Amino acid sequence: MTSLQGKRGIILGIANKNSIAWGIAQAMHAAGAQLAFNFLNERMEPKVKKLTDTLPGAMTLACDVTKDEEIDAFFKQVGEHFDGQLDFLVHSIAFANREDLEGRFVDTSRAGFNLALEISAYSLAATTQRALPLLQAAGGGSVMTMSYYGAEKAVSAYNVMGVAKAALEACVRYLAADLGVDNIRVNAISAGPVNTLSARGIRGFTGMLNEAAEKSPLRRRITTEEIGQTAVFLASDGSSGITGETLYVDAGYNIMGV
Repeated sequence: MTSLQGKRGIILGIANKNSIAWGIAQAMHAAGAQLAFNFLNERMEPKVKKLTDTLPGAMTLACDVTKDEEIDAFFKQVGEHFDGQLDFLVHSIAFANREDLEGRFVDTSRAGFNLALEISAYSLAATTQRALPLLQAAGGGSVMTMSYYGAEKAVSAYNVMGVAKAALEACVRYLAADLGVDNIRVNAISAGPVNTLSARGIRGFTGMLNEAAEKSPLRRRITTEEIGQTAVFLASDGSSGITGETLYVDAGYNIMGV
């Protein structure tokens, strides 16, 4: 098993026990990492802390990524907790209004488009900006985010989120180009469909799950545990030569044609 012993990291975006971020948290904790987490608001606090409190030494603080003052406060407190150094940042945050995931993309509202892009893509740049001094102090590190195949192909009912994920993957490349000089790697994990709370808000999601299992070379769905192990690899020294990439963890679905 890949070791993250002695490494300090932040994981953003846990919502419940089925979250991809929680699968990553469990894998990273098992690998020996010291972890810090966020929760969105007071309503989400007990749900997130019920999980993160099971990980000894974990720190869990409020951080709404649409509010600069909360991002600043979060990274200040986490930086102090980790003695001014950080080894990795996991960004697993995405959101779009339900009405903008239904019907046709052409009918997306301006407000809905801006909201999806701000939360799902810009927040990677905003949080990486605050993490940068901590990563530099550690001599470099790893930033990773979660994407999906809908970033490059039109997927029914994914709509504005597909556009947001395409922007997110572009952010990965530009951040990687900026931060390589500081020995900071930036990558995306493009995961196959996983039965999370947010995914169930996509119309026809059960069909997407079944199709992925039927058509992927491995003939099965992927698990949050598999995504978690990939995240551990990206946070480890074993991925020291990988940056600006989108790594597919989808049982090979993305390679298949019609």
